[in-house]
Amino acid sequence: INEEHIDLLNVQRKQRKWDGFICPLPNCTTTGLVITLKPIMESAGLRSVIMTSMQAISGAGRSPGVVALDILDNVIPYIPKEEEKVQVETKKILGKLDKDSISPAALKVSCTCTRVPVLDGHTESVFVETEKSLEPDEVKQLMVNFSDSVTIRGLPSAPRDYIVVHDDPTRPQPRIDREINDGMTTVVGRLRNDSVFDHGIKYVLLSHNEKMGSAKGAVLMAELLKDKGIL
Repeated sequence: INEEHIDLLNVQRKQRKWDGFICPLPNCTTTGLVITLKPIMESAGLRSVIMTSMQAISGAGRSPGVVALDILDNVIPYIPKEEEKVQVETKKILGKLDKDSISPAALKVSCTCTRVPVLDGHTESVFVETEKSLEPDEVKQLMVNFSDSVTIRGLPSAPRDYIVVHDDPTRPQPRIDREINDGMTTVVGRLRNDSVFDHGIKYVLLSHNEKMGSAKGAVLMAELLKDKGIL
């Protein structure tokens, strides 16, 4: 969603006198969030984002990770450093390239990150305050249009659908939706107006933390860099 930032790799090479480069991926919790925010921002602008995540245990790793008896029949309401990462990364990813640095997007981001007894797939409840009013049907169409025109389409690891939006209020669900397009699709549901903000939209998203959020997302990034002539 921010391929113009690729130019920073050349800045990195020059400043560090490297032949190669390091291209980091975002936190897996940030990935699904910014994918869904991008089309909203482009159409109506963003003022505030409030997100609560319900993250899979696979995201904790094996050691020290989450002990099985700790997560069984339980929700762990704190993941160290996770919230800070999401809050910083969201504004950075949605920001603009300004010569040799990024100007973060001018929005407020607040989140609570929790761990739940789900194997794979991070679910997030998202509240968005926009600068201009949007109806849920309009947001759905923006996401569908963005999915159809996203620049990574055609790359080997790119999903057929970048975003899928459900009308069924019981979706998305990790067990049902995390493997759509082999885990590379961000799935959205429960799109509705929010009554707290003057211009508010809220929805639930699901993103596969081990596929689009990490390993396969890294492969897709490498494919994009090759397509752009960086690799």
